[in-house]
Amino acid sequence: MRSIAIIRQSFKMSLQNIVNNKMRSFLTMLGIVIGVAAVIALITIVQGFSDSVVSEFSDLGAGTLTVNAYGTSMKQGLTENDLAELEKVKGVGGISPTASLTSTAVFGSEAFDKVTVDGKSDIYFIHNNIIKSGRALNASDIENQAHVCIVDQTFMKSVMKGHAVLGNTILLDGYEYTIVGIRDDDTSLMAAFSGSGDDGTVIVPYKNALRMTGNANVSSLEVYVAEGYTSSEVVDNLSLALDNVYNDADNSYSILNMETLMQSLDTILGMLSTMLAGIASIALLVGGIGIMNMMLVSVTERTKEIGLRKALGAEPSRIQMQFLLESIVLSVIGGILGVLVGLLIAYVAAAIMDTAFGISPGAILLGLTFSLVVGVIFGWAPARRASRLNPIDALRAD
Repeated sequence: MRSIAIIRQSFKMSLQNIVNNKMRSFLTMLGIVIGVAAVIALITIVQGFSDSVVSEFSDLGAGTLTVNAYGTSMKQGLTENDLAELEKVKGVGGISPTASLTSTAVFGSEAFDKVTVDGKSDIYFIHNNIIKSGRALNASDIENQAHVCIVDQTFMKSVMKGHAVLGNTILLDGYEYTIVGIRDDDTSLMAAFSGSGDDGTVIVPYKNALRMTGNANVSSLEVYVAEGYTSSEVVDNLSLALDNVYNDADNSYSILNMETLMQSLDTILGMLSTMLAGIASIALLVGGIGIMNMMLVSVTERTKEIGLRKALGAEPSRIQMQFLLESIVLSVIGGILGVLVGLLIAYVAAAIMDTAFGISPGAILLGLTFSLVVGVIFGWAPARRASRLNPIDALRAD
């Protein structure tokens, strides 16, 4: 009980000294505040950005493989028979051929020459829920090369300009296409990868798009991984099948595994977060030096007080405890303020960058732990110096 009372009294005296030197205490804490705020803000911002990017890549297709069939001098792209064989590959849950080009769309009396035309299959819409209104392309549309299409929000604003969309017709490649669906807004990372034209995007059956490009074979397709299989397993199986198609020719195809890409990206962002937190920790070091400097000054200013207390019987450990507690209190208060400032900065940054904001308990614990450790380490030397002052020399000091 006596030790608890001593700690309580030392704590009160530490707070009193901090309050009596408000400006100096504030300037001392400022280094800790800046250091902790920097650590919290950077970790939270990077984590939020990481979560947003991973989420966007998941939307692009976790469990989806993208195959680019470059072909050889003897064989360009993939034929319908090749696609049928790839669908039989173990672990493949579906294949969606893709063909893209920039074309001119005519609506009314106006022509729009910066329209992206994406050729897709019905399988694509089974695995991607992108239809806002209307309907998706079905197997009959693909098989019969029906002149139907789906438009995006940009196309509606740039081309349709307030006219009725569903059921209306546009001209593409000299053919009249009926709009049967409207896709959802796509302002995410997916849009950046799909490369929508200035006048928007129109989705048509992939065979129609191939005809527009003048190609008979497919050079790009999305492969969906069947349940119970890993992406890596399907990549290996697809590679064997494609090697057979192109007679083991080098550089005849490439397979992009989204899950591997996401894992690599997550690793890179984790390393970036650690590096930035390390750089920000330098500010904590500077703040710790500031605390030590203030405590040394405080010891010098209070030399007579220390000498008097020791002459009256105060133990060196109690004097050391008082100065150490003062250092810790300064550092912890600075750490708490730093956490609040850091979270505020991260929240504003997340709003500006339109990324996810989440409070990371780990980052907060790290910031507070750093501030506590800084207080102990940089307060130890001044506290020890105060406890070892000779009471007679201290009382004689000017």
